[in-house]
Amino acid sequence: MLEGPSDNTRPSEDRTVQIGHGLLRKAVKQDRSLEETDRTAMPEALWKEDDVIDGQRTRAMVLILRTSGCWWSKKRGCLMCGYNLASREGIGTENILEQLQNTVGEYQGEEMVKIYTSGSFLDPKEIPLDARDQIISAFAPAKRILFESRPEFVVPEVLDSLPKEKVEIALGLESSNDDVLRKCVRKGFLVSDYVQAAQAIRDQGMRVRTYLLLKPPFMSERQGMLDTIASAKFSSQHSQTISVNPVNVQAGTEVERLWKKGNYRPPWLWSLVEVLKEAKRSTEVRVFSSPSGAGTSRGVHNCEHCDQEVLQAVKRFAFSQDLKEFDGLDCACRKEWEAQLRTQDAMMTSVDIERYLENELPLV
Repeated sequence: MLEGPSDNTRPSEDRTVQIGHGLLRKAVKQDRSLEETDRTAMPEALWKEDDVIDGQRTRAMVLILRTSGCWWSKKRGCLMCGYNLASREGIGTENILEQLQNTVGEYQGEEMVKIYTSGSFLDPKEIPLDARDQIISAFAPAKRILFESRPEFVVPEVLDSLPKEKVEIALGLESSNDDVLRKCVRKGFLVSDYVQAAQAIRDQGMRVRTYLLLKPPFMSERQGMLDTIASAKFSSQHSQTISVNPVNVQAGTEVERLWKKGNYRPPWLWSLVEVLKEAKRSTEVRVFSSPSGAGTSRGVHNCEHCDQEVLQAVKRFAFSQDLKEFDGLDCACRKEWEAQLRTQDAMMTSVDIERYLENELPLV
């Protein structure tokens, strides 16, 4: 995907919903005991949340399908993405349609349906064409159907077959800097590929949602912020919505390896707030963030005293788009964040300064 969405796009809430013959949980680790046949018959997750259509807040159903996985993940893969752990080789049309049958009854007329996989919904090897058509038909009453794809699968013959008035396609650009894409994300495509895909989508009258990654590995906190702000300005020319996705440390990834050694710290919530503020000041399109793993050591976080307050402001801003949502936010840890920005710059490093110093050298 997802994203990942990009895939770091999945909300942090561990929501559940009773469907079919069992309780479906968001976290993949929670259903390891299921038989393999059961796991291919049930999607990875399903939940309900709020989103926005044409400026209006509305309810959305989110469905994450189990598939054979992202082709790029099998070849090399993005450094931060671990969503392919939920994939299974050999999952085809029959399995995907069984997942659809076991979940479509949960659709209760939500105006938006978001369909995610661990890769690309438009990849015919991941979602065969007949399965794709039936999935879209199953949610025909929805006003908006959103799904993710890598740019290489966004081609005219595919776009021609989609219900243009309903479709919104999410593209995981991550960064508008080709060097960042190559060295810090290992995305497997360039900015020009994103631009071409976004233009093709818009030429067909469909909408583009762009995912941006906040603080990929090997970037300092300040570098990550500046890159995301620049990327938001760039991608606002090509999309109607921008989702800022702070890196969260997913299992089995290069980012996790760096994190365990102290060579990476997920971004601060203070960084996310500043990015959202600066991005919104520079564009009229909707800019928001629904961070995964937020408030934990693996996700975007400040400290235990202010995490929830800041996250609530981020959530409110996602729908209001009012920068006043961030007024009055403060905590003692903000000075620590500011000090770490200065220290990383002075040391020319992207490591987790706090973990390395282990309180031996005061930063504030």
